[in-house]
Amino acid sequence: MDKLRTIHPNEFEPNDHWYPKALNATIHPMISFFLSLEQQRIVTRYCHMHPTVNREKLSEILNHRAKYFLWAGADLLNVTSAGGKRQMVVIENNSCPSGQKSMPLVDDNQEQGSYKLMIERTFKPMLKNLRNKIKGGLAVIYDKNPMEVSGYAEVIADVMNEPVHYVSFYKDDENSRAKFIDGVLHVLVDEAWVPMRAAFRYVTQKPWNRIPVNSKTKILNPTIACLAGGRNKMVAAKAYDIFNSEIAEYGLKINMPETIWDVSKNEIPLWVRKLGGHAVIKVPYSNAGQGVYTIVTEDELDAFMEMEFDYDLFIVQSLIGNSNWSSTTAAGKLYHVGTIPNNKNQTFVADIRMMVSTTENGIRPLCTYARRAEKPLVDNITSGIDSWSMLGTNLSIKNNDGTWGSDTSRLVLMDRRDFNKLGIGLDDLIECYIQTVLSMVAIDKMAQTLVNKQGKFRMKLFKSLNNDASLLEEILMN
Repeated sequence: MDKLRTIHPNEFEPNDHWYPKALNATIHPMISFFLSLEQQRIVTRYCHMHPTVNREKLSEILNHRAKYFLWAGADLLNVTSAGGKRQMVVIENNSCPSGQKSMPLVDDNQEQGSYKLMIERTFKPMLKNLRNKIKGGLAVIYDKNPMEVSGYAEVIADVMNEPVHYVSFYKDDENSRAKFIDGVLHVLVDEAWVPMRAAFRYVTQKPWNRIPVNSKTKILNPTIACLAGGRNKMVAAKAYDIFNSEIAEYGLKINMPETIWDVSKNEIPLWVRKLGGHAVIKVPYSNAGQGVYTIVTEDELDAFMEMEFDYDLFIVQSLIGNSNWSSTTAAGKLYHVGTIPNNKNQTFVADIRMMVSTTENGIRPLCTYARRAEKPLVDNITSGIDSWSMLGTNLSIKNNDGTWGSDTSRLVLMDRRDFNKLGIGLDDLIECYIQTVLSMVAIDKMAQTLVNKQGKFRMKLFKSLNNDASLLEEILMN
């Protein structure tokens, strides 16, 4: 595959940017209706269903003008308590979310779908008020998901009516055709390093080791959004906790599993025991389903403890499982609602991805899809069971050569055929949207806290939040 391709206007081909099953799907009417809801109707409905929520505060949050974290995609689980209280729980929020290639068109006459919405609503306005004086081109840099990322590149070329440099930017590529010089992104075009005034980023693997925090090239999303929680589960958990303390008096809350952070490896068995022997262990800086370990037996814990890791600190979270085996927490146990039973009477764990972006009319939803686990939930845990096959929903597959594939057989589309299997309704979609926005705003506020008045990264403050020597060594400042 070419490391660099210069894309010109009018090159967009829909067949290249959707999964075949999504390209020919008909969107479910409820999803179409949800995406068309005006903000005030959503606020009115949510406050009607949650009478303790302060309407003005919710409107303020939905109209938050994100400074760094402009584009987000949260993964949410549909869970219930022993008493039958349903809620959507945020597992993580991503600063380079996928989703467009899995989203049926809302309008068959708009063949660029929500790719175009994203670029027109969020990327183009970002370029209007560029404070830097860099004269240069536009780039799209990526290390994953070329089907979707090339779609963005082609739409940017159309919307901005100029060439776009679509270039790979892998972390171990010594011959990369993208590099930063004095904080400015340069792309190697015809043997000359050309400066870029702005870039759309889909770099997911340790982006901070090659994209400087103090970048002079305007980037969507910038590295600070990753460090503040978009690719850093450790700081994200703290950002959620801090924001929850701020919004509690308004009846709002980010729903998340019970989380213990800054855990050294040798402490992990103690925390797993405290959670009743069932837990989720996360390497805080991984993504795409990598670095997440579900523990439901002693064998799984022993296998984890024998592994070697690049980083020193971990997150331990309460595990959401079946009614007979979930973590015990102060707030009680939560269980997966899961999919509607299939014709074999099997229920599968599924998560929902909700993608949103900041616009001139507040933070708006862009697209959504769902993913189910490989194997159905079982009522009882037996020795030798692989809990990840029942609980892990991520579709990404890392190949032996370092490239990525995707298991689309577990993709659940928001179309007329698949959507009903999820067993969710309009209020659940609104809850997903609200939870996504709350977590996005929490991370954006954390990012703003981590940048001083001069626009520089506050390394000392970051270190106090995330004192992991291996991570700190990786961060590229300029």
